[in-house]
Amino acid sequence: MTSGNLLERLGQGPVICAEGYVFEMERRGYVQAGAYVPEVVLDHPHALTELHREFMYAGSDVIEALTYYAHRDKLKIVGREDELEEMNRTALRLAKEVAAEGDALVAGNICNTNVFLPDDEASKRESRAMFEEQVGWAMEAHVDFVIGETFSFYEEALLALEVIREAGAIAVITLAVHRDGLRDDYSVPEACQRLRDAGADVVGLNCIRGPWTMLPVLEEIAAVVESPLAALPVPYRTTPDAVNFQALTDPGCDCIPDLAFPTALDNLTCNRYEIAEFAKKAWALGVNYQGVCCGAGPHHIRAMAEALGKNPPASRYSPDMSKHYALGSDEKLVKENLDFSKEF
Repeated sequence: MTSGNLLERLGQGPVICAEGYVFEMERRGYVQAGAYVPEVVLDHPHALTELHREFMYAGSDVIEALTYYAHRDKLKIVGREDELEEMNRTALRLAKEVAAEGDALVAGNICNTNVFLPDDEASKRESRAMFEEQVGWAMEAHVDFVIGETFSFYEEALLALEVIREAGAIAVITLAVHRDGLRDDYSVPEACQRLRDAGADVVGLNCIRGPWTMLPVLEEIAAVVESPLAALPVPYRTTPDAVNFQALTDPGCDCIPDLAFPTALDNLTCNRYEIAEFAKKAWALGVNYQGVCCGAGPHHIRAMAEALGKNPPASRYSPDMSKHYALGSDEKLVKENLDFSKEF
């Protein structure tokens, strides 16, 4: 990617957006599991800046400001509501600084408010106010587009879209599909088409479902909604019996509670080859805005980028097992080590 806004770049080829920041920051010791408020933005900005760089180096075409869960309801839970504006403005500044080091777009971000209820007008007003202040700060930072994500209510996604469109921004809206679908009375394809009709530039899915339980839903969406489409699964091996990563268990470990979510998912993580395979299958459906959500590592992003024909800087260090001392094929390797490998 060398130029153009999001829509122009989507016209040139696939666009990759690395997500999953709060999960990765929690693994590194900078975010508390449970609340998942991105306090790292203010407390350890150097750590966030480095992760932005790692994702861009691995192939992300978008630097998404870490304002996910940096909204009024979440900050109230951790007692930092008075730092709301500072957290948002700092996250936006850090994202722009790193994006300027390369050729990445900068995205503002809003997400599920956790207060929205379809039959409660007061909750709708509260949600709109939360969206308006976050989108307002993003627009003042001159972001390239705004992501509204992880909505399990179609009507909340629509409300977020309205606020983004009123601000004049390009809008990417993604839904989070639970076991039985969305939490209001809309099918996922219908919700995506309605969002497109209401002005969303890109629609699709993010979070909650792993590659192999997200793919069937993507097929349903692609059958009725035209590209550009978005898909950002979590990198966990969800199954037909546990379609969402919140439902995963790890029978091989008896030292955790019944559910592996959210802090014991390590043994259930997809490898880079699974992410690459998903990327190719999603691309074949017309999904040209791709990424990986909660649990993503830079190696997942690099694998996705390479699967979609990109050559990010990190590809310089992509695996080359021909050089392995015992498993390789390079003629300079020691024959005794190669023979020994047969005993592995």
